[in-house]
Amino acid sequence: MTKGIFVTATGTDVGKTFISALLVKKVRESGINCGYYKPALSGAEVINGELIPGDCAYVVQKAGLRGKPEDYASYIFKTAVSPHLAAEIEGVSISKEKIKTDFEKKKEEFDYIVVEGAGGIICPFNLKEERIILPDIIKMLKMDVIVVASAELGSINSTVLTTEYLKQSGINIRGIIVNRCKEDDFMQEDNLKQIENLTGIKVISVVKEDEEDLNIENSKLLSIFKEI
Repeated sequence: MTKGIFVTATGTDVGKTFISALLVKKVRESGINCGYYKPALSGAEVINGELIPGDCAYVVQKAGLRGKPEDYASYIFKTAVSPHLAAEIEGVSISKEKIKTDFEKKKEEFDYIVVEGAGGIICPFNLKEERIILPDIIKMLKMDVIVVASAELGSINSTVLTTEYLKQSGINIRGIIVNRCKEDDFMQEDNLKQIENLTGIKVISVVKEDEEDLNIENSKLLSIFKEI
């Protein structure tokens, strides 16, 4: 049985891909066959005539995964907007069935898997043929989540709102990872304290800008993964 964790965040560009790469890398360094999957990606680059999903390429390179970056995503869009709008612009319909099928195939390759979402927790995937927002994907895949938050100003508000929505949606939160932390910053130190205080959820790791490793014990790290 594969174990997995879903990585979401308090918003766009908070560091989901960066943290996902560190998660996969650290688990693999412990000798476990850990992989990665992303249901939908927008803003892919065209390189030598090929559409390259940058987030997947980063994780593949950072974590030492095999295969092409495009093998790790179901939907890849050039347009750098929300998946639902990118799909509409590019004439594609995103379906839960394809995501589910691709995910089940990807699970067969790995013992542990990190799934990265898109945008924040309300990110829409389809608002036409079938209403699909990110929580629908998380629940369909039967996963628990890690919330990536920023240590910067405003993180208390965005983290509390994100975690409250997840709780109301019936999605289990395994912890919070706070990204882009600065040493000896009194405001950020208080943000960490108040995020735990107001959400009731543990900050399981604090990550500095461009960190090369995730500051968390292996046993604690592996405990966040759930059988799926």
